[in-house]
Amino acid sequence: MLGIIIGVGAVIAMVSIGMGVQQKVQSSIASLGSNLLIVMPGSNAPPGTVRLAAGSNITLTNQDAKAISKQVSGVNYVLPSVSSQYQVIYGNQNWKTSVQGTTPDFLAVRNFNMASGTFFSSSDDNSRARVAVLGQTVATNLFGAASPIGKTIRINQAPFRVVGVLGSKGQSAMGQDQDDMVIVPLSTAQERLMGITYLNNISIQAKNAEVINKVQDDATALLRSRHRLAPAVENDFTVRNMTALMATMTETTDTITLLLGNVAAISLLVGGIGIMNIMLVSVTERTREIGIRKALGATFRNVLMQFIIEAVAISVTGGLFGIVVGVLGARVISMVAGWNTVVSWWAIVGAFGVSVVIGLFFGVYPARKAAMLDPIDALRYE
Repeated sequence: MLGIIIGVGAVIAMVSIGMGVQQKVQSSIASLGSNLLIVMPGSNAPPGTVRLAAGSNITLTNQDAKAISKQVSGVNYVLPSVSSQYQVIYGNQNWKTSVQGTTPDFLAVRNFNMASGTFFSSSDDNSRARVAVLGQTVATNLFGAASPIGKTIRINQAPFRVVGVLGSKGQSAMGQDQDDMVIVPLSTAQERLMGITYLNNISIQAKNAEVINKVQDDATALLRSRHRLAPAVENDFTVRNMTALMATMTETTDTITLLLGNVAAISLLVGGIGIMNIMLVSVTERTREIGIRKALGATFRNVLMQFIIEAVAISVTGGLFGIVVGVLGARVISMVAGWNTVVSWWAIVGAFGVSVVIGLFFGVYPARKAAMLDPIDALRYE
C-alpha cells in the first residue's frame, strides 16, 4: 500500500508542478497582450547568410509605425516604443529602472489598467509634455505608502510630473518584474530624454487570432518595401508572433508535464510489483487455509476472487491515501519553493484509475496460484 501511496502522490504532485509551469508561461505571454506581433530592429537571419547587425536600433522609425497603422488591414493598435535605463529620483529616494516612451494606446495593447490617476493623453505626446506614469514597483520604492499623483520626480535630472500609477502585474515567466518601469510620452522620451529619432520596437495588435498571420505577412512586406530591401537581402528587422510563441511554449510545457508524470508513474509500477510480492507471500503463508476452504467446497472462482479482491482493496486504499498525499504535496511545494502548482482533476482520476488497474493486474497471478492449489497438498503443507 505504501508503494501505491507514494506512486499516486508523486504522479499528482509532478503533474501539478508541470501544469503550474505551463499556466505561468501562458499568463506571462498573455500579459504582453492578445494577438500581438512585436517588430524588433535587426536581422534574425540563419548562420552562414549575409545579415545585418543583430540588435541594430536604427532600422525602425515613427513613420514605419504610422505606415503599418494606415496601410495594413486587420490591425487594432500600433504601439511604437523606446526604452532605456535611468536613475529616477524623488527627494532623498532614488531607483534605477526602465523608462519607456510610448503612446496612449499602451494600456489597450499591453493589457494594463490604472491603479490611480490617469494615463497621459495624445496632446501630452504631441506637446512633448514632461509627465510620467509609474509602475507599482517604482511607486513603492520612491513613495512608499504615499500617493505619488501630482508629485515631481527627476529622470536623468529632468523634472517629470507623475499623473498615474499602473495596476500591478507581478513577475513574468522569465522572472522579470513587469511593474518596474516608468512610462512617458514617446516624443518626450525621444527628444527630451534620449535624443533619438528611431524606435526600439513596434507592437502590433491584430483584430483576432484568425488574421494575425496575414497581418504579420503584410507588415513584413510593407517594412521591406519602405526599407528598400532587395529580394535577396535579409530583413533588417524581426517580427515575433506572440500567438505562435505561446503555442510553442505550450507544446514544450506539455512535454515537460508528460515527462514528469511518466517518471512519477514508475513508482506506481514498483508499487504494483510490491503488491504482487506481498500477495505471493500471503498465498504461501495461507496454504493450509486455502486447502481447508477447498476441502469444504470452495471453487476455483471463490479462491481466485478472494485474493483479487484483497489486492484491489490494497491498491484502492493506497490510491485514496495517495490522492491526499499528492494534493498536500503540491500545496507544500507551492508554499515552500514558491512554485506555481495547479492540481488537475484528470491527473487525480488518472493516477487513481491506474493504481486500481495495477492492483488488479498484479493480483491476478498470486490469486490464480492460490486457486490452483491441490486441496490434499494444501492440507499436508506445514
